[in-house]
Amino acid sequence: MIKTILFDLDGTLLDTAPDLAWALNQTRQEQGLENLPYEKIRPVVSHGGRALIELGFDITEDNDNYAYLYKRLLEIYQDNIARKTCLFPGMEKVLSFIEDQHLQWGIVTNKPAWLTDPLLAQLNLHTRSCSTVSGDTTPNRKPHPEPMLLACEQSRSHPHECLYIGDAQRDIEAGNRAGMTTLLALYGYIQPDEQPEQWGADASLNSPEDLIDWLKDSATR
Repeated sequence: MIKTILFDLDGTLLDTAPDLAWALNQTRQEQGLENLPYEKIRPVVSHGGRALIELGFDITEDNDNYAYLYKRLLEIYQDNIARKTCLFPGMEKVLSFIEDQHLQWGIVTNKPAWLTDPLLAQLNLHTRSCSTVSGDTTPNRKPHPEPMLLACEQSRSHPHECLYIGDAQRDIEAGNRAGMTTLLALYGYIQPDEQPEQWGADASLNSPEDLIDWLKDSATR
């Protein structure tokens, strides 16, 4: 029986792409560059700020300007962290269903805590989550299973009692390595050239509300 549902943050629980795309384009504007289309930025968001800088400026970490641009991107994003960010459509219904069933839910993300915590606070989610493990909470980040296992400890659950949902290959790998059931959020930030069907998830969700049906079915197995 599933006792705890754990979510990746960006692209799974929250639609953060509008704010991250805006922050990247603000950084580009400061450098005299035109905005990139939102549709081009959205699939990259799950891979974090470094991937956004590589996309936005076509540079790698060995470029002299990389560190400044990365720092500037995060500064702009931190100051505008919840302009348009919200739960994915249907996700509030999902969270309410989980809570009504006396289950618990938490978050395991690679986003650093200094961004994760204020974002959750602004959206009034921080008091509802039974566990929040950020990218700098443990020495290792996803796809390493260490943050997943810490979430188990914090939620007082065994790995086989946990369900992990994410939209990136690292999410599915981390959940599988920890011994959890894994679901792939196909509604998230998946790039066109990726092959999510090969990531090894136990099942996929086309929308957040599909999770309600999955939980109902699992309860009868």
